[in-house]
Amino acid sequence: MHNVKRGPQSQAAIQARKERERSKISEYLALTEDVISRKKASDWSQEAFDQTQHLLQLNPEFYTIWNYRRNIMLNGIFPRSTPEEINNLLANELVMTTTALKAHPKVYWIWNHRRWCLENVPDGPAVDDQPSLQWRKANWDRELAVVEKMLDADARNFQAWNYRRYVLASLPVQRPETSDLAYTTRKISASFSNFSAWHQRSKVYSSLWNAGQLDPYLMPTKEFELVHNALYTDPDDQSAWIYHRWLIGSGDNMEQLQQEVAVIEELLGEQPDSKWCMDSLVYYNRLILEKHRPGSEELRQRCLDLLQELANIDSPRKLRYQEIGGC
Repeated sequence: MHNVKRGPQSQAAIQARKERERSKISEYLALTEDVISRKKASDWSQEAFDQTQHLLQLNPEFYTIWNYRRNIMLNGIFPRSTPEEINNLLANELVMTTTALKAHPKVYWIWNHRRWCLENVPDGPAVDDQPSLQWRKANWDRELAVVEKMLDADARNFQAWNYRRYVLASLPVQRPETSDLAYTTRKISASFSNFSAWHQRSKVYSSLWNAGQLDPYLMPTKEFELVHNALYTDPDDQSAWIYHRWLIGSGDNMEQLQQEVAVIEELLGEQPDSKWCMDSLVYYNRLILEKHRPGSEELRQRCLDLLQELANIDSPRKLRYQEIGGC
């Protein structure tokens, strides 16, 4: 119970606890020795398979045993199984590792094992003598739902974000990339500080640009509105500022640059001590000086004034601001 002070344990209780711990260690070491010896003997039996599960439940970071478990399937179980039995086995593996991920969401070896399972799912029953992809599609669609539930629980789990990108790229039936903009919008709207969601958004736009589906010179107005909402909500959070700079890119679009400088100047008027506002104004004004108005003494002086203010409010980086001002 809360606020109840624990009394000292008796010597007998301490000794009993130590005995339980020693017993658990002994059992773990015996199980490890058994599984390793089976691995060395190339034991591909069902019993060996079951033993690997017991060991991995105790230590999910034991990557050698994950490798051994896969080899048992490849060399012992798959050769004597029908495609349907293989599909069912791999589905059970995904269920087992889903449980493991709930307790250990950032263990790489669990994610790696799921990848392997998904990549080895059979196509499914043939339709008109052609593979139907029924099983593969069902498993990959389910995997996307699983990883998105994990991101609902922890929206900043970067392993889950990386894994989600892998799943999207591997779906047997690809989804339109634009659909991911809606997903990231939901995540960003829930938390403007979700850097992984901003990063994923940049990945989607880059892909659309490379495919010629969007003009990078003409970013949608709504995209800047989304970033502005984030900047005004929490001007001290760097996630949206970094994405904003990515949107501006090399600064070739003078009209866009001037519009964004005006927005940030307005925000600085409301948040006069905002380091990120001042830092971004220096960054964008220097872009304008470099690419569009190289002789503007007014802009140069504005940058110097902002850098001096930054040196005052952010003294640990004072030398950085002085170095920028000397350029």
